[in-house]
Amino acid sequence: MYIIGENIHIISQGVKDALAARDARFFQELAVKQVEAGAQALDLNMGPRKKDWDEVFPWIVKTVEAVVDVPLSFDTTNVDGMEAALKAVTKTQPILNSTSAEPERLERVPLLAKQYNARLIALTMGKSGIPVSADERVGIALEALIPRMVELDFPISDLIIDPLVLTVSGCQPYCPELIGAVQTLQFAWDPPPAISVGLSNVSNAVPRENRALINRTYCAMLMGAGLQMMIADPLDRQLQETIRIIEQRDDSTAVGRLYLALHDRVAGMEEPQVDDVDMTDPEQAAIWKTVQILLNKVIYADSYLQQGELAAVG
Repeated sequence: MYIIGENIHIISQGVKDALAARDARFFQELAVKQVEAGAQALDLNMGPRKKDWDEVFPWIVKTVEAVVDVPLSFDTTNVDGMEAALKAVTKTQPILNSTSAEPERLERVPLLAKQYNARLIALTMGKSGIPVSADERVGIALEALIPRMVELDFPISDLIIDPLVLTVSGCQPYCPELIGAVQTLQFAWDPPPAISVGLSNVSNAVPRENRALINRTYCAMLMGAGLQMMIADPLDRQLQETIRIIEQRDDSTAVGRLYLALHDRVAGMEEPQVDDVDMTDPEQAAIWKTVQILLNKVIYADSYLQQGELAAVG
């Protein structure tokens, strides 16, 4: 699994404070910590920076490149800020995060990626937003995103399609459709572009104590769908352990066997089965309840782990 570290994000108060103070050491330590934990690239989300983009983006590139050699992903809606960051890059091929099928972004951002030899994340959303169904998301990739790259002679090998993870809290019907989109996109073009998602988005607005479980359960299922790249928290040791179990096919523990069963069911285009679960084991029972909400089989509630019989989706 290729992990793009997510922890340098303007939503974090620590990142906000460090950026305001231009605290280079804070960012350098966080960059090194993520790479040491296994991140193979780093996402830098500084926000749009409408007033100071021309100073902030080069500064963060210089700051982070001083201590790590991995690719940097520039996660912003500010196209001028993207270019300022790209101009400052001196090391590995960077990543632009992102374009979408919205006409203005699809016109400008791919041109920028080609000009500066950057990889490009392209979101399966258009003017009307993010469609629920897997087929519609794949359709945006096939009818808008990939044709634009072909038009520009942009290398498909540098294209990364993001079919968009949305939170189980409020956008539950999107969760199983995303699995289908990942499965289909691998066969939608020859050669296929890479596929990546923002894993932690699935647990946005979820109580903190449940987020990690939802993230790693969804990760196991998405790996079964064929996912090989994601923006995620490399410092989440349980997530890393789940990835290791699946990649190494480690069936030495009961929980490991369950994660492998979930992976294999999805890989075989099958529904996960309760027969794979020992419901007397609280950890396995919690994973199974999580699977049910991620598949939109039962209605999500913040207290879902504490409930006995979960309410089925009508």
